[in-house]
Amino acid sequence: MNYRHAYHAGNFADVMKHAILVRVIEYLKRKEKPFRVIDTHAGVGLYSLFSEEAQKTGEWQNGIGRLLAASPGSEAGNLLQPLLEVVRAVNTAGEMGFYPGSPLIARHLLRKQDRLTAIELHPEDVQLLKQNFGGDHQVRVIELDGWLALGAHLPPKERRGLVLTDPPFEKEGEFTRMVDSLKKAHRRWPTGIYAFWYPVKDRKAVDRFRQALAESGVPDILDVALTIRPPAPEARLDGSGMIVVNPPYVLKEELRVLLPVLAERLGEDGKGDFSLTQLTKE
Repeated sequence: MNYRHAYHAGNFADVMKHAILVRVIEYLKRKEKPFRVIDTHAGVGLYSLFSEEAQKTGEWQNGIGRLLAASPGSEAGNLLQPLLEVVRAVNTAGEMGFYPGSPLIARHLLRKQDRLTAIELHPEDVQLLKQNFGGDHQVRVIELDGWLALGAHLPPKERRGLVLTDPPFEKEGEFTRMVDSLKKAHRRWPTGIYAFWYPVKDRKAVDRFRQALAESGVPDILDVALTIRPPAPEARLDGSGMIVVNPPYVLKEELRVLLPVLAERLGEDGKGDFSLTQLTKE
């Protein structure tokens, strides 16, 4: 599948992924010590919902559009508030025209002592990314294959932080590449938090991916999945998953609050579902 960010900005998968991103960053901010967010497949940072790509799919309307139109209950609402604040901050005209990508969301949440490394390989995207963060001394934009960053840029000098890996799944073997890259990265920086996004499209491939992670030897792997509809005979994007390694101790409880709300709001015909599975022990 091709999961270029511009086509799917603000859809259900983005909402789920970014809700988890926000909760991890908010946890890191509990300590005064600085941390670094490393976004290995950063995209451009900000997406126009009026672009040809976004208009072609209109997926944001059934993603962030539903979440903004129907505010969740108070507990879930509090957990989602940092994400919704960023979305509103890039839509000052009072209507939804833009959706922030993960680097922009992360940057909005950073304190003055924290840093962001945004990595992108696509030549046009990386130029837009540099423009979006031009002159920002807390952000370093690098033109590089994000998979290489999991070796070359770890560990960060802060020794605290998060690695977000969100590949476009344009090439074969991304699931295998994820497992291999995680094992290499974990050897270099075993105390870092890792969040790997994946599509729920080929259910058998996802099952093999989860099994490979369970057998990887990497401890404390949490698998989070959200599906918006039951499987169908044809391959289609039915859901979204995140693998979180070294998850904050509060994350499971927060997700037990968030996931039912996301499944209800984003599921088709009320048929959304979720799972929260510890693949390896702490």
